[in-house]
Amino acid sequence: MKAKLAVIAGLLCISSAGVLANTPNLSEIAPYPIAEEGQIRHAIFLPAAENEDNLKVELSMGKTMKVDCNRHMMGGTLESRDLKGWGYNYFVLTDVRQPASTMMACPDNTLRETFVEINNANRFERYNSKLPIVVFTPKDVEVRYRIWTAGDTFQQAEIK
Repeated sequence: MKAKLAVIAGLLCISSAGVLANTPNLSEIAPYPIAEEGQIRHAIFLPAAENEDNLKVELSMGKTMKVDCNRHMMGGTLESRDLKGWGYNYFVLTDVRQPASTMMACPDNTLRETFVEINNANRFERYNSKLPIVVFTPKDVEVRYRIWTAGDTFQQAEIK
């Protein structure tokens, strides 16, 4: 039984190494800067998709925290910077502020773990499987994303 588990564990390691090997290195694509001290560089590599013009990528940044029943939010500034000489852009999140919340009385005072978004750091980007979306954040900030899909059909607006 232990031998079977060892074989399965070995295969899992090999398969996960293969997935990591298929992700290109950013330096192979363009000379993106390295993360400064206290920062981390996130890269989102999107798979090729049919009709990428009908897709958008929504970026969301924040922290997973224990919170009460109130609505919690954080502030920050997300700026787009040009990769000089390449025509590409990347994003830098700065000025992340401490969480704020509404002040409702919570009847049971229980805490739950949830993702608290940084306001002003959410944005929609064009879906482009040829270039990664690169985001620099403080080390304790997560970058999440989801894909939005539009249909091919436009509706006609009424003339009034």
